[in-house]
Amino acid sequence: MHLYQGEKNSQGRVVYLADDALFALRRWLKRRDPEKQFLFYGQGERPLSYSAAASRFKKYLARAKLTEKGYTVHCCRHTMASELLNAGMRLEVLQQLLGHQDIEVTRRYARLTDSTRREEYFRAMAKIEKGEIDGTYR
Repeated sequence: MHLYQGEKNSQGRVVYLADDALFALRRWLKRRDPEKQFLFYGQGERPLSYSAAASRFKKYLARAKLTEKGYTVHCCRHTMASELLNAGMRLEVLQQLLGHQDIEVTRRYARLTDSTRREEYFRAMAKIEKGEIDGTYR
């Protein structure tokens, strides 16, 4: 999916949809009002606002009895970033997917897990111990 303009930085970017998101989107397309201009709409002819989306998110959290967890719509973005980073996505690629101009913002978004740090350490040490790293350092 191509987002032509981001709300915060007015930059467009490509966003990929996982199979479950695509499934949900197809279901929504069957239900939505085809007369509406926007894919996700609010009242009247307006697009769905962040506050309206957040309100709906809270409603579904209550239904799932998860309100005490402190989840927000924005938490989903942080979780996605962290999951992709821990799955091996390079930070520079993640930066582009998130639409960040500054990679330091991406670093704050995505958190490495302890297991990822441990796996990366032992992977690198195995290379060093096998003599696969041949560099001169000064």
